[in-house]
Amino acid sequence: MKKILVLLLVTLIFSCGESGKKLTVEATVKGLKKGTVYLKKVIDTTLVTVDSVTVNGDSNFTLQTEIDEPEVFHLYLDKNSKENDRISFFGDKGVTKIYTKLENFNFYAKIEGSKQQELYQEYLEMMNKINNKNLDVFKENLDALKNKDSAAIKKTEKALEGFTKRKYLYAVNFAINNKDSEVAPYIALSEIYDARLNLLDTINKVLTPEIKNSKYGKQLEDYISKRKAEETK
Repeated sequence: MKKILVLLLVTLIFSCGESGKKLTVEATVKGLKKGTVYLKKVIDTTLVTVDSVTVNGDSNFTLQTEIDEPEVFHLYLDKNSKENDRISFFGDKGVTKIYTKLENFNFYAKIEGSKQQELYQEYLEMMNKINNKNLDVFKENLDALKNKDSAAIKKTEKALEGFTKRKYLYAVNFAINNKDSEVAPYIALSEIYDARLNLLDTINKVLTPEIKNSKYGKQLEDYISKRKAEETK
C-alpha cells in the first residue's frame, strides 16, 4: 500500500512539473469556419511551427508547446488562400487567452496571459499613438511636396525627424524603466536594433542579472558585440 501511495505521489509531482513547463493558448477567432492555425516561434533565426490545429466549424481551439522562459510567439492563420494573418504575443508558462475576429485578424486581437504581454501591450499602445500622429504629418509632407511648398516641406520634414527621435527615446526609456523584464532586451532587438550603439549599450548595462541571462538578454549582448566588432574594422 505504501509503495502504491509513493508511486502515485511521484506520478503526481512529475505530471505537475511537466504541465508547469507548458504554454497553453486558448483562442477564439470569431467567424472562422475553416483553416489551419499555427503557433510559431523563432529558433536560431528561423521561424518554426511548434503546434498547429485544423479548424473545421468550431472557432474555439487550443494550442500548446513546451516553454522554458518567457518569449515571443506568433499565431498564424492560414485561410486556404494567399493571405496569411499573424498575431504576435509574449508567452509564458500557463494559459494565454486570445480573442479576435476573422476579418482584420491581428487588429482586433485581445490577449490575456503573461505579465510580459501586459507590459509589451503597454509599449505597443504608446507607439501606435506616436505612429498615428506621424502618419498625419507624413500626409502633410506629401501634400507639401506635391504643391512644391518649400516652407511646408521643411517644416514637415523637421517634424518627421522629431517623431523618429521620439520613438527611439521612448523605446530606450521604456526598456530602461523595465530592466527586470524580458520585454526590455526584446524591444532593443526588434524595435530599435538600428539605433546608435551607445543607446543599445545603455539598455544592456542596466538589465538585471536574470534578464541578462535570458534568451533575449543573451541575444542583445551578442548583437552589441558584433556591432562593436564591425565598427572597429
